Amino acid sequence: MARTLNLGILAHVDAGKTSLTERLLYSAGVIDEIGSVDAGSTRTDTLELERRRGITIRSAVVSFTVGDVVVNLIDTPGHPDFIAEVERVLGVLDGAVLVVSAVEGVQAQTRVLWRTLHRLGIPTLIFVNKIDRTGARDTGVLAEIAERLTAHLVPLSTVHRAGTRDARVTPRAIPVEALAEHDDGLLAAYVDGAGVPQHRLRDVLRDRTARARTHPVLFGSAITGAGVDDLRVAVADLLPAAAGDPAAPLRGTVFKVERGPAGEKVAYVRLFDGTLRVRDRLGDDRVTAVAVFGDGALRPGPQVTAGRIATVRGLAGARVGDPLGPAAGGHRRQFAPPSLETVVLPRRRADAGRLHAALTQLAEQDPLIALRQDDLRHEVSVSLYGEVQKEVLQATLAEEYGLAVRFRETTTICVERVTGTGEAAEIIGVAPNPFLATVGLRVAPAPPGTGLRFTLGVELGAMPSAFFTAVEETVPRVLREGLHGWQVADCTVTMTRSGYWARQSHAHGTFDKSMSSTAGDFRHLTPLVLMDALRRAGTRVHEPIHAVRLEVPAAALPAVLPVLARLRGVPLATTVHGSVCVVEGEVPAARVHDLQQRLPALTRGEGVLESAFDRYAPVSGPAPSRPRTDHNPLDRKEYLLRVVRRTGSAPRPG
Repeated sequence: MARTLNLGILAHVDAGKTSLTERLLYSAGVIDEIGSVDAGSTRTDTLELERRRGITIRSAVVSFTVGDVVVNLIDTPGHPDFIAEVERVLGVLDGAVLVVSAVEGVQAQTRVLWRTLHRLGIPTLIFVNKIDRTGARDTGVLAEIAERLTAHLVPLSTVHRAGTRDARVTPRAIPVEALAEHDDGLLAAYVDGAGVPQHRLRDVLRDRTARARTHPVLFGSAITGAGVDDLRVAVADLLPAAAGDPAAPLRGTVFKVERGPAGEKVAYVRLFDGTLRVRDRLGDDRVTAVAVFGDGALRPGPQVTAGRIATVRGLAGARVGDPLGPAAGGHRRQFAPPSLETVVLPRRRADAGRLHAALTQLAEQDPLIALRQDDLRHEVSVSLYGEVQKEVLQATLAEEYGLAVRFRETTTICVERVTGTGEAAEIIGVAPNPFLATVGLRVAPAPPGTGLRFTLGVELGAMPSAFFTAVEETVPRVLREGLHGWQVADCTVTMTRSGYWARQSHAHGTFDKSMSSTAGDFRHLTPLVLMDALRRAGTRVHEPIHAVRLEVPAAALPAVLPVLARLRGVPLATTVHGSVCVVEGEVPAARVHDLQQRLPALTRGEGVLESAFDRYAPVSGPAPSRPRTDHNPLDRKEYLLRVVRRTGSAPRPG
């Protein structure tokens, strides 16, 4: 019976993973001709924009077979601006291949990806690509991987004539010393000098690889094909196949959403357990079609079973990260959130409605662009990882939607953290409360990373559950904009008081809305009480800080350090390796792009910068603010006027 392996290929941009995908498909007999990234003819880069720019922007699924293993291979973007695409794929993988360039070695994004693969315990092979390129290294790159990624490596290839067009590899016997320290039987045989059969070493390596304790390393070239057959065999032999019970309750996840030719929504799903059939209902939606990846193709069928990847149609409400089935867990973010944002403006004012609709569709495919609608100024902001993402968004809107847009200057996304405890309440029937509701709220700080928590400090039966729900649903919406306009992070909100007026009727039996509490009263009052409590608690604005690693010529260090200081960077450690200095430190996210731009001139093009989000830190000096997009509950008069205008009825006096 065929087994299924859902495999991700990950790498720093330009390490050659899309070319490797093409070579694997060719080697497996799926395609007759190898596509070229430069020529825009690869199977996985299907967007016109991907073909033109020569980079992967969206993940793509292809399939091939090795023996009795069906491999569903997911090609992911390498550019850090599209890390959100990688994040969505990680949760559906059984194993991964991390591609490292034999020329550039371990790069910034390589380390970010590795840390996440390691944290999630995803079994991973390492493929060192481009051994045919000038400057290619084998032992040097292996030492770099051991130093910067992991020491638990088992090389399975020997490279000959590295750095030449004739570079090739030969299989290498599994070294017993690489595994002996983790297996008492192997260690005893190694110490005694007794030989250990390769098949036994292979079994130990397979077990340790499946548990992400050891990582086989293979060398090769996606362009010439050297070593690719060895990689294909190792993928099927050493990585664990998908598990799951087709008879169990449904459990799966949506990891990609796109639109079909007629504009219909197509959801890419991975099933962990259970079986999903055509005509099954998921919430309000009914499955209308299923197509399953396998054996080199995407084939329509009546169902998809545990362990498989498929496209599903009919899920009109599907969004990336949605769980399938009640047993599925929610999506857990693995990478740092976007730290930049920009306002998107149509070049023609008449296109504002079309622009909002287009951005809403794109947000279905990439939730981390996080649309922020400003109804007061009739503008939309999107979150970004970098400037390249902005260029791609502009091109996508032009080519797929016929919309010409421009952007405001990119700004940094800060957060607000609560500094103390604050409490406020408004009582029904007591001025100046104009709403038929009693709401009391207490705001207190919570540990970083714990998010927002809403708790009840009153009896649940004190009023109808719909009123409690109205308050609970309103709290996170209000805290999207704190005292300075930034999202309030990590706090606990407790409802301390509640009260309502029961449903009142006239003598002839009609409902008297002016004397009866509604859920709307609680939704309208909660922002006023919550922001009053937040004002009493106080907040402090925090900005995103990136950890940076600079490799610069020693002679350039005196020029680099003052620039780093002017950009509010802090060097934490400096080490010297021959003629190269390595500076590790931190820089505000808002300044990282400036550092990237200045580094080549400061180092004659020899400087290398690695950067990754590290934490949020308090802003020194005046707190930056962001324009509000809500009805400004910090200004009671303005808020009440806007609520009246929106609801069409005046607040009722107490």
